[in-house]
Amino acid sequence: MLVLDRVGKTYPNGVHALEGISFSVAPGEIVAIVGGSGCGKSTLLRLVSGLDHPTQGAVILDEERVTAPHEKIGIVFQEPRLLPWLTVAGNVGFGLADRPKAEREARVADALDRVGLADKAKVWPRELSGGQAQRVAIARALVPRPEVLLLDEPFSALDAFTRIDLQDHLLSLWADLKPTLVIVTHDVEEAIVLADRIIVMRPRPGRVFAEIEADLARPRDRQSAAFDSVKRRVLAALDRSLDRSVVTDDGETQATAGAALWW
Repeated sequence: MLVLDRVGKTYPNGVHALEGISFSVAPGEIVAIVGGSGCGKSTLLRLVSGLDHPTQGAVILDEERVTAPHEKIGIVFQEPRLLPWLTVAGNVGFGLADRPKAEREARVADALDRVGLADKAKVWPRELSGGQAQRVAIARALVPRPEVLLLDEPFSALDAFTRIDLQDHLLSLWADLKPTLVIVTHDVEEAIVLADRIIVMRPRPGRVFAEIEADLARPRDRQSAAFDSVKRRVLAALDRSLDRSVVTDDGETQATAGAALWW
């Protein structure tokens, strides 16, 4: 069980990025985090990963406080961040240096097979397409078999067709291994396709505004009425989360024009 207990983050320059973030993620659950710019989504993932430390509260995994990068937690960034001097297989196996050679090779081969890149093991990163490079990054994150996998806008730099393909591929990998997934995304449809629960954050400082269940059977039909209903609820929550209502001179409350600019 992953638990965030009243997590806050204030940077040395005084920027108050997060305040009072509390929620839990059950083993094997997929949670998507959405929200406007400045709500601290990426900061939150860094705190969960142990790459940064909260200034208030705690991140707890299996009753153990996370204070540094953890072997049970993997992370996939927006850019693949592959090491150009290593082959695809070398990149995937980079985190397994302490394992026996035979085990390392077997796990790398299995991971590449799972992401459909078994024939690219000896290829250099520069020879891959954007979608292939991101598959390698996902394989690298999964090969240590983490309990929790964090994904920070993992498909946002890809074209729409590739993005949909990788969303489906990620769900296939998840179905095999059932890690806990926490995904930051700006794409509402992506959040609904992937997640069991969607957390909407509000900015400055980042706080949880709403939690919306996506209780839909998989695979999810993007054209269905049920999918559209969840989408409407998420969009409405995003719009309300950025409500910059002001009181006019005559006492009327009006929302500013920027209220819906959540992206």
